[in-house]
Amino acid sequence: MLIRERDTPEGLLVAVCDDGCLGETYADDEVSLTVTEKFYGGETGDADDVVDALTRASVANLVGERCVRVAIDAGLVDEENVLELDGTRHAQLLWL
Repeated sequence: MLIRERDTPEGLLVAVCDDGCLGETYADDEVSLTVTEKFYGGETGDADDVVDALTRASVANLVGERCVRVAIDAGLVDEENVLELDGTRHAQLLWL
């Protein structure tokens, strides 16, 4: 999985994607998502690295079956709020 962290004025923004998602575009009737190197490209990490980044994030975007599953299993994302886009999963996380 690829993990990218950015400090913003609103807090830490984390983008995570499965390795195979980088460069892909996923769409359904209403939503289109392109997994760009600029936004999602980052350091390779395992499940523990993903959970660590997500627990520190103010906002996070996740694309791919594996990273979304890691977030669900860690109790950070509610499965019923996960989107299915063109055969892959997408989740957003926002801590208030």
